[in-house]
Amino acid sequence: MIRAVVDTNVLFEGLTKQGSCGAVVDAWKEERFVPCVSTALALEYEATLTNKLGASKRRFAVGALSALLNRVEFIPIVYRVRPMSPDPDDDFVIECAFNANASIVTRNVKDLRIAESALGVDVLKPSEFLVRLEE
Repeated sequence: MIRAVVDTNVLFEGLTKQGSCGAVVDAWKEERFVPCVSTALALEYEATLTNKLGASKRRFAVGALSALLNRVEFIPIVYRVRPMSPDPDDDFVIECAFNANASIVTRNVKDLRIAESALGVDVLKPSEFLVRLEE
């Protein structure tokens, strides 16, 4: 089964809008891949949802996040690879993917390509990831 780290931007978009990010979140709910999450990444997910949403949407999103986190493989960070990205928050995603031997699913492909070239971590757009799930 495919192992993947879902970037915060995909999770946020998937819980608040439709489209390919929503389909990635649906695939997570349906257990069609193994979502890999570190403690730091789970905290980033929660902080982003809490800080960017109004009260009514926040309750729904944080509740959905809690349900999603019950369907993950928690990854201990054994090897640190920082700093890797121009955005320090991306380092949570990169470290998790590297330690989990998993792909990264992101809308921010440009900033995460460094992980692909330096560490051999696959970086996929949500639409590319969905195609891979169907193969």
